[in-house]
Amino acid sequence: MPIRPIVMVGDPVLHTPTKPIDEITDEIRALIDDLWETNDAANGAGLAANQIGVPLRVFVYDCPDDDGIRHRGLVINPQIETSPIPEGMPDPEDDWEGCLSVPGEAFPTGRAAEATVTGTDLDGNPVTVSGTGFFARCLQHETDHLDGYLYLDRLVGRNKRESKRSIRDRGWADKGITSWDPATQRAEDV
Repeated sequence: MPIRPIVMVGDPVLHTPTKPIDEITDEIRALIDDLWETNDAANGAGLAANQIGVPLRVFVYDCPDDDGIRHRGLVINPQIETSPIPEGMPDPEDDWEGCLSVPGEAFPTGRAAEATVTGTDLDGNPVTVSGTGFFARCLQHETDHLDGYLYLDRLVGRNKRESKRSIRDRGWADKGITSWDPATQRAEDV
């Protein structure tokens, strides 16, 4: 169960919809083990397979809800339904969101208050995961990854402009930095 490098913004795998998993093989089980190890090492709330360069439709989550209750699990081939997504500028106090593929950055991001994800578990059994608040945000964020979107793609107005400026100022592309390794690095130091 190795800790894998996390692919960063700019890599095409993050903007390509992932492929469904048709069969739970030993390779899929090993992938999920690697997702857990990598997410835990990175102190993440969740991690999608394409964030470690694997274009398959699965994510793990280890995320508290607004009441502090920790939710930990995985969803294979997730589909999502949400309450309406608010229009306009997100709340600059409560709507902050970050991403392991955009290490050290966070911006207010508009998300639905409720989300329900359906899919299967590691044994192929149907699974339904529902959440509100921060946990709903996590479910939307991870499903977005599998659909080829980063949270940066959801930003609007000054938040979108500031995110572009921040990423440019970090100079990852200019330095040829395309991933970071949570086994040896901290996200805020990338």
